[in-house]
Parts: sequence; structure tokens; C-alpha cells
Amino acid sequence: MDTNARILIVAGDADARAALAEPLRKQGHTVETAGGGKALARYGELTPDLVLLDLEASSGGGYQGTALLPRLMEQDADAAVVAIVAGDDVEAGVAALAAGAAHYLTKPVNGVELSLIVAREMARRRLRAEVTELRARLSERYRFENIVGSSAPMQAVFRTVAQAAAGRTSVLLTGEPGTGKALIAAAIHEKSRRARGPFVRVTCHGHAESALDGELFGQEHGARDGRLAQAQGGTLFLEEVDALAVGLQVKLRRFLEGGRFERAGGDQPIAADVRVMASSGRDLPQLVADGQMREDLFQRLAAVRIEMPALRDRPSDVPLLAQHFLQVFATAHGKALAGFDEEAIERLGGYTWPGNVRELEDAVERAVRGCRGSRITAADLPSNLRAGTASAAVPIPGSTLDTIERFAILRTLEATSGSTGRAAEILGISIRKVQYKLQEYQAEPTVDPRPILAGKRN
Repeated sequence: MDTNARILIVAGDADARAALAEPLRKQGHTVETAGGGKALARYGELTPDLVLLDLEASSGGGYQGTALLPRLMEQDADAAVVAIVAGDDVEAGVAALAAGAAHYLTKPVNGVELSLIVAREMARRRLRAEVTELRARLSERYRFENIVGSSAPMQAVFRTVAQAAAGRTSVLLTGEPGTGKALIAAAIHEKSRRARGPFVRVTCHGHAESALDGELFGQEHGARDGRLAQAQGGTLFLEEVDALAVGLQVKLRRFLEGGRFERAGGDQPIAADVRVMASSGRDLPQLVADGQMREDLFQRLAAVRIEMPALRDRPSDVPLLAQHFLQVFATAHGKALAGFDEEAIERLGGYTWPGNVRELEDAVERAVRGCRGSRITAADLPSNLRAGTASAAVPIPGSTLDTIERFAILRTLEATSGSTGRAAEILGISIRKVQYKLQEYQAEPTVDPRPILAGKRN
């Protein structure tokens, strides 16, 4: 964005307009001037970045700057107005700020101060433009049209998502890791009336209760806001909500009931306008039956419940998803790829995808990076897909749980290029457990994880 501003100067006195305009023009800004009668029309024609509005009435009474300010703000609520008041009339400046002005200056106008205000306002406009562009990109990313799925299970999800986006109640998303729960939550937010507000995402797993209390609800000591307060006017998305300790479940349930919460260490209720969505990959009704989750919280969260289907339960979506990811990653890596050959499509369709959509996304990205031709072949796919299906490598029945676990961890690491973080996310376990198991397998003579460890990344 250009650093030079379009500025409209509005004043009853022509000499005053000229005195303000001349130094600004010398600085490279585009400056137009107008008296009171033509100010609103000139604003509509110029759409300026900044308006300098003299609030002092003319001696003849024909110009009334104070009357122009509310009319200007009514015409454009985002107008950036700098009010100019008499040197001893600070109250008029404060009143102008209350009426919508961004700043006020007293006469005689200090040129350095005015230049700083213009620079600050242009910086603010650049930031707002960047935020608008980013929001447009996010909105495009999370449009329902970009969530791929033509199968009956996904069409049922889409219908529920559309209903949830139009509502205000809490939403609970359940399903295996990697099925796209966070993507759906963000899409609901982007299509809802809260789309202009923040979408704040918090993972509940892996935190001590006291730490998560401060993270979510804020700390009374130091009056530090938590993620709930940061989501004001928008949506708070709690991933792995089943990991909340019982004490935090009580605090969350109270907020869902009354719209108020207390910071950690405090007892003063704080109101917040936040919609809560949550996700879990576990059997929540069973956790309720086992006493690990409060039934009243579960019922509050599950006002709208969306069960995300596993990818193996919607195999017709695999080619569509694969082609979608191919286009995304081919563009990102600057490659012109026509698609997949028949054998590659057969391999993709014959695999059971224990890591669901996330695993498919990783597999396609690896294939795109390694492809040297115009189409992705079976040879470009990860080795576990080239070997056949995941279920064929471990006989069931006939294998111990340890053997199945070892196979799942090693094959998932292979599919994620050795990323312990991505593998842990797909498997629904901690990174520490993946690393511990790798050390354990390395000590076993029957398993050699060194090829995976050599490419390990977090």
C-alpha cells in the first residue's frame, strides 16, 4: 500500500484550508479541500484516507464543523477524522473523540504532530488491509465448498454444519484423530454471525490443571486475560476437551450456563460473549459413565453434535481428497502435475488410512515433493502404500497388541517422514510415548527403526 495519503481538508476559512494543505502536498500527499457545504459530496468522490475537519465555526455562522462530524461518521463509520479545535477548547476535542474522531489537534496546528498522525493513520490502514486480506484467505480456506466429500456420511455432516453455523449453541465434534474436526469447527465459525470475531483454538491435552486454568480463564495476579477473554465476540474451540480436569469442567459448565467466569486465583465474575465448540476422539458417553467427565458438561457441549466419519468409512472420497491435496501442494511447490496414474489411484483406494484425512494429506504432499514426472505414480507414494494395505501387514487375529502397536507406530512414522509430532497426532498419543517406544524398539533385535530415526523430525 502506498505511504502517501489521500487527505480531505474541511474548513470554513479558505486561508486556513490552504495553510494546512501546502505542507502536506510538499510531503507527497494528495490533498483536496472543501468548505462545509461541499464536504460530504467531496468525501464521497475522493474516499480519502484522512479528513482534517476544523470544528471552529466561521465568524458569519455559515460554517459549523461540529455539525459536520456526526453527518460524516454516519456516511462512513470507518472514516478517519482528525478534528481541529481552538487552542483553549480541549473539551471540544474530547467531545469530537466521543463522536467518532480518531484524533484531535489544537490551533495553531503543529506540523510535526500532524505528520506523525498521518503516518500513524496510514500504518493503521495498512494493518487493517492486511487483516482484511488474511481474513479473506481464511474464509476461502474454510468455505464449505473447500471441504471435500461427496459420500453420504459427509453429506450428512454438511447438513448439520449448515444448521450449526446458523445457530448460537455449543457444538461438539467427535471422531477419530485426523478426520478434520478442527477444519469443520473453523468452517462453522467462518460461516456464522461471529465470523468477524476471533477463532481461538486451545488444546486441552498435555497441560497441568493449574496451567490450563490460567491459559483458559486468565490469571487474577497481574489481571492477565486467558484464551476465553481473547475469544470475545467470536469462538473458542477446545480440542481434546475430554482431557479437562474435573475442576475445570465445573468452571466451563458454569460459563456455558451463565456466560460468566472467574480468572484463576480470583472470585470476581467476568462476562464474555463467546461461543464454545469442542472436540474429542474418545467415547464421551463412556467417560461420563466412568465418572471421568461430568454429564452436565457433556450435555451442554453436545447441544449440536457432529460425528466425523473415518476415511475408511467413506472410501469414495479418497480420490477426490487426493486430487484436492495434489492441486494444493503442486501449487505450493511450483509443479505442474496432471494427477495420479491408475496404479497410484488403486493403491490410494486400497489402503485403510488409519490416520484418516491427515495421513492422506501427508502422503500426497510427500508424493508431490518426490514426483519427477507429469503424473504421480505408485512409485512416488510412501512405501507403506506401495506395499499394500495397512491391515495386510499384521494378521488379525493372530497378532499380539504389542505387535499391532509397534506396527502402527513405525508405519505412521514412515508415512510422516519420521515426524514424531505428526505421528503422535495421528495416533492420538503423546510425542513422549512415541519417542519412548522408538527407544524400546531400537533395543529389540527383531526391529530396526534406524531408517525412520535417521529422517526423524518433530
